[in-house]
Amino acid sequence: MAADGPVSQELKTLQEELSTSQKERAAAAAAAGAASMPESTEGQPDANDFIPASVILQQLQHDAPSGYFTLDWLMGKLQKQSFGLLMLVLAIVAAAPGICLIGGLLLLIPAFQMIMGRPAPTFPRWIGARRFPTRHLGPIVQRAIAVLKTLEKTIHPRGRVPAEASKRVVGIAVVLLSARLILTPIPLSNILPAVVIALISLAYTEEDGLMLSICLLAGFVIVAIDLAVVWQIMSGA
Repeated sequence: MAADGPVSQELKTLQEELSTSQKERAAAAAAAGAASMPESTEGQPDANDFIPASVILQQLQHDAPSGYFTLDWLMGKLQKQSFGLLMLVLAIVAAAPGICLIGGLLLLIPAFQMIMGRPAPTFPRWIGARRFPTRHLGPIVQRAIAVLKTLEKTIHPRGRVPAEASKRVVGIAVVLLSARLILTPIPLSNILPAVVIALISLAYTEEDGLMLSICLLAGFVIVAIDLAVVWQIMSGA
């Protein structure tokens, strides 16, 4: 027993040192976590926090360069809602007479990229780097903000659906409606698909799963009716 005394004492001392070291590391980790929590929660927004489209556009107007802006700059500022807001703007263009073909063709670019699962829309360099006068941005953004604030009373986050699944379904719907918009030469026939695309884009941007489902259903019904009419014409011929 006497021989085991020093060894036993050394083991006991070693265990106490290890225990003390573990407690010190745990306390240091807890202190570091407590110190970082206010910074991460107060200094930075949560990535899952929803930001209304009208607020994004207001910030966009505030940050706009004084002389010119580019589509690349615009896409960088639109963040995760870039697809929805971009298609909303292009749908408004597609509803205008005379330039509906341009809007319909441009809508195909982000729509196909949504189907492919891209995180954000991109344009060819020669389009993305083209400069546009900032003075034209202000009036458009102000009118859009006024309309969006009214619509956001009805269209708001609810009934959310999986982001990737909804992105691809929205892309398919926009491609079909854009094709209908481009291929139908009847005057004023562009208004209905353009309005539906705008509502789909807004519901997608505002993360309103209920309104998005309704608008997608309306879009697919329009396409189905058009296909039925075309089939009847071809069958009759």
